[in-house]
Amino acid sequence: MMKMGEMWAQLGSVMASMMFVYAMFKQFFPDDLGNILDKYTKKLVGYVYPYIQISFDEYTNEFHKRSEVYASIQSYLSIKSSTRAKRLKAHDVKGSTALVLGMDDNEEVTDEFQGIKLWWASMKSASKKSSFSFYPEYEERKQYKLTFHRRHRNIVMGSYLDHVRQEGKAIAVSNRQRKLYINNTEKGAKWSHVVFEHPATFDTLAMEPKEKQSIINDLLKFSKGKDYYKKIGKAWKRGYLLYGPPGTGKSTMISAMSNLMNYDVYDLELTAVKDNTELRKLLIDVTGKAIIVIEDIDCSLDLTGQRKKKKEEKEKKDGDEKDPITKRPEEEEATTSKVTLSGLLNFIDGIWSACGGERLIVFTTNYVDKLDPALIRRGRMDKHIQLSYCCFEAFKVLARNYLDVESHELFGTIERLLGETDMTPADVAENLMPKSDTEDADSCLKSLIEALEAAKVEARVKAEEEASKKSEEEAKLKAEKEKEKFANGKDEVTCNGTKDEVKGTSVAEVKENGVTP
Repeated sequence: MMKMGEMWAQLGSVMASMMFVYAMFKQFFPDDLGNILDKYTKKLVGYVYPYIQISFDEYTNEFHKRSEVYASIQSYLSIKSSTRAKRLKAHDVKGSTALVLGMDDNEEVTDEFQGIKLWWASMKSASKKSSFSFYPEYEERKQYKLTFHRRHRNIVMGSYLDHVRQEGKAIAVSNRQRKLYINNTEKGAKWSHVVFEHPATFDTLAMEPKEKQSIINDLLKFSKGKDYYKKIGKAWKRGYLLYGPPGTGKSTMISAMSNLMNYDVYDLELTAVKDNTELRKLLIDVTGKAIIVIEDIDCSLDLTGQRKKKKEEKEKKDGDEKDPITKRPEEEEATTSKVTLSGLLNFIDGIWSACGGERLIVFTTNYVDKLDPALIRRGRMDKHIQLSYCCFEAFKVLARNYLDVESHELFGTIERLLGETDMTPADVAENLMPKSDTEDADSCLKSLIEALEAAKVEARVKAEEEASKKSEEEAKLKAEKEKEKFANGKDEVTCNGTKDEVKGTSVAEVKENGVTP
């Protein structure tokens, strides 16, 4: 027993001595000498050490961007570590009640692939930041290290690492929360995000069933089309133009698309983008599996088909004198954003659009006729979806959503009124929503019928007023033409070598008065 105790005491003494020598070496010998010794020591060990190590840093050198490979490995190892690691790190996810488990720092787990044993280690180190300060700051660096026998190099390099990336991405997609991004004007070309939890789905979307199913089929076909798009030589993206009156469900459609595809949403505010260069930077930072949305594109900058007309109006105004005090704010407003139509077109389907894949680009507008044809042609906006007024099929979806009613005796009256009156799905839904605990399906449906009848009367009165106004304008225009025709009947009369103008007198009247024209 004493011999065992003496042996442990001697071992501890030797280890303490080695640590002391190492500390003295690090303190008094220059770093260059240490690096040289470390280099040749690793070479010497490499001849007898049969294992290979690969490091994966958390951040890349490009713009200090988080490595996608590191994130995939982290997701992949989250499954392995929860069952095999002895030390785990737990953290919560915003908006979720479940905890996510992962490897703790400086922990190791084993993995097996095709009969090969591999070791993953989570490393964490701190290095001094390059700054002139008596209290230098330390920057944490995280990385994963993969260790395997050198005889398995080809398998690891050829198929294992690709397996880890694909599995990690799939796990991340299945576990992740969708995010809603918006471009942050205060931080330049940067995206800020919140958790996206919109409950809309295609099942709750008020729309004609055949058109709805057509859109679902198109989206699902796109999500499986990576190899197809590569074969035909096109970037893996697709454009959707949603157009129709306000309140017809354009924004709800985007939420339903996100929930169906499990894609993040990037809400791009064009007026907050300074120029085309900043627009390209934002595009580069958009990840895959994303929907890029530009809402009310007809109101975003000067991107409509009125460019030529506006140019002519500007040239006309240049000749007019204008108060410099009132002119200055208009010039400042005009130069707030320098994004051009050409820059936006390159953003949609130019060279930069191929930076990344699996993206949907969605434009919404209330007035499709105002858009420049170059912006919405096929190939840029591949599918045009018109969201119009509520039809009877869309009404039945809303009745089921709001009232849990599949059929009712009042449905026939509502179907007739919807065929005679234009009402948006938003207005129909508002009338179907119970406003108190005492309201039931009957009262809500009667309320909708009253609203439809009122809208029908209002539409008829409006049409009569417009017809009356049009008749008045036509009569006024006709009177002006008669007056102009009468005014053009004035003649020039020459008498005794002098030229007199007889205003408002016809040639016949001049002859009757004995004056020779």
